[in-house]
Amino acid sequence: MIHVFKTTVNTQTQVSELKPYLDKLFPYSEWNFDLEDCDNVFRIESSEDLLCYVEFLFKAFDIDCEVLE
Repeated sequence: MIHVFKTTVNTQTQVSELKPYLDKLFPYSEWNFDLEDCDNVFRIESSEDLLCYVEFLFKAFDIDCEVLE
């Protein structure tokens, strides 16, 4: 399953800060940010439903995120 989020992450520095947490929380998932997209998209592919975990992590970093359908 692939989840796609609109985020307020807009720098590579922010991605670097999130990376260790994303890797630890989602060790068997593939994820990436598209900072060139107007929605600063975060995409994660996993066999599990991770929506609440992603939202919780981003909120801890004061990052807004919204699921894109």
